[in-house]
Amino acid sequence: MPEPSPHSPKRRGRLLRALGALVVLLAVAAYLAVQYVTGGRGGPGCEVVAGGADADGTTYEFTPEQAVNAATIAAVGTGRGMPERAVTIALATALQESGLRNIAHGDRDSLGLFQQRPSQGWGTEKEIMDPTYAAGEFYRHLAKVDGYTELPLTVAAQRVQRSGFPEAYAKHEPDAALLSAALTGNAAATLSCTGTPAPAASAGAAGESWGPDAVRAALARDFGRDALQPVGAEVGAGDGASPAPAASTSSTASPAPGAGGSDERVVTLPVSAGSSPAKGRSDRQRGWQLAQWAVANSSALHIERVVYGGREWTAGNVDTRWRTVRGTGAGGSATTADPVRIVTAR
Repeated sequence: MPEPSPHSPKRRGRLLRALGALVVLLAVAAYLAVQYVTGGRGGPGCEVVAGGADADGTTYEFTPEQAVNAATIAAVGTGRGMPERAVTIALATALQESGLRNIAHGDRDSLGLFQQRPSQGWGTEKEIMDPTYAAGEFYRHLAKVDGYTELPLTVAAQRVQRSGFPEAYAKHEPDAALLSAALTGNAAATLSCTGTPAPAASAGAAGESWGPDAVRAALARDFGRDALQPVGAEVGAGDGASPAPAASTSSTASPAPGAGGSDERVVTLPVSAGSSPAKGRSDRQRGWQLAQWAVANSSALHIERVVYGGREWTAGNVDTRWRTVRGTGAGGSATTADPVRIVTAR
């Protein structure tokens, strides 16, 4: 008669229960670690808060994908000399039409951020799926609407979009206004993103999606080549993403503690009105737009730190809101004429 197996059903049951408990504990530990790193959102995310003396603490939370698209829409608008109100209308429209996602489907042949239709003359499918092109087309049509800045947002958006649900745009106006104020640079240090950018080594063998060159290419795409030019420089016929303007590190920003890394990881952007067509915008507006554009693109471009105007944003901390750089507070040396410094991940 065979001897009883040492692995009796009772013993196996205890072992399975112990393993189950261990799995649960590991899952809880992983969840808590994610919450700690991302500030409690459970994953990378972005937030914009109401700024100014009359701020009431209103916030809007959105994803890194939405942040990138919103920053592009704002950059294209200011590049065309459009006012903040135009950017608010564009953002509210994209929130309604696509949720600020560059989707390749929609009603009939509608595509992209604004659900534009090739059959209605908005461009080719490839063009419409380019957020920079799509935003430019929206603004081109909006500029033709007489007195659009004085119209209700729903009316202005509808005259461009010809939507079957024109009243739907209105519900997005508060969130779009918060985004617009931050991404046009009119509200300083109000946009932040949580989560740690993926290590540079994970971005692909060619490294095409990360690093200073990728940052410069994205800047040229959204703002035009002028964004990379030093004060007084002429934009040549060559590649607007040339690393020359960004390779140097401004001495005015160098003393910031924890600047981290060597110069090859730093993109330095001039903000002086003399560096590009200002279109009626101040150094401060341009600087904060560039700085908060960088934060909005931090996950996509593996940006770990942004410094501007005596403030800094750092990826991966529990609290990733902008902080005052030591030595640049009241009476400090940092000014809004200083360049924006963008530090990419190693």
